[in-house]
Amino acid sequence: MAPAAPRRRRTLAAVAWLVALALAGATGAASPSEELGASRTANADRVDDRVGALFSDGLAGTHYCSASVVDSPRGNMIVTAAHCLSGDDSNKVFVPGYRSGSAPLGVWQVTNTIEDPAWTATGDPDVDVAFALVAPLGGRTVQQAVGANRLAVDEGFDHVVTITGYPSATDLPITCSDLVDRFSSTQMRIDCTGYSDGTSGSPWLIPGQGGPTHDEGTVIGVIGGFETGGYTDDISYSSYFGDRVGDLYRAAVAEDAKG
Repeated sequence: MAPAAPRRRRTLAAVAWLVALALAGATGAASPSEELGASRTANADRVDDRVGALFSDGLAGTHYCSASVVDSPRGNMIVTAAHCLSGDDSNKVFVPGYRSGSAPLGVWQVTNTIEDPAWTATGDPDVDVAFALVAPLGGRTVQQAVGANRLAVDEGFDHVVTITGYPSATDLPITCSDLVDRFSSTQMRIDCTGYSDGTSGSPWLIPGQGGPTHDEGTVIGVIGGFETGGYTDDISYSSYFGDRVGDLYRAAVAEDAKG
């Protein structure tokens, strides 16, 4: 597929005003005064701490992708890109809120990966999404420890989302908010600067004020899909979360129920 032309920049005052309204007061979102599409270091707070780095070979290894906690009945589930979880699960850990070599919220062992058969067989970019189960730690689930955002499917395009993730070249997460564009019927894209290697799997979050802690957002995508998330650091993609992702989530819930 030929490289896509850069997305049109939204400069109309009416659109800027609409975005400011969408962002105002939403916990975990960029403030209306911050530039849309420009990344910054993420805050160390409850919302951003639901995002973490995926490591190979434990905390002493290398963080190579990003993931986030999603609400599930047993509270053991994270979501990321399927290309982040290829191979053996035994050497992979999830570190929510990771910063500068520390794991303030624990190191959570990945125990099982659930991915679409079309990804497993052919690397289908339209289902570059995977759910992973992580083992409880200290008698608590990861959701009990850090909270969770809900997963949603068939939410359409044209949302304001906040994307938080971990570039592999740094030990601090970055975050960025912007409007989502439709790239195709099965792919979304967004302009956000600095999303280099390591940010695959970063959640596309519609910030919210729901849930038990009044800051539960809605995950509608993860960096991945077309070109495994993008061929430049400043334009990212996600597989569209439709029925296939909904089926995959239910399969992960059923797998977790087995204990």
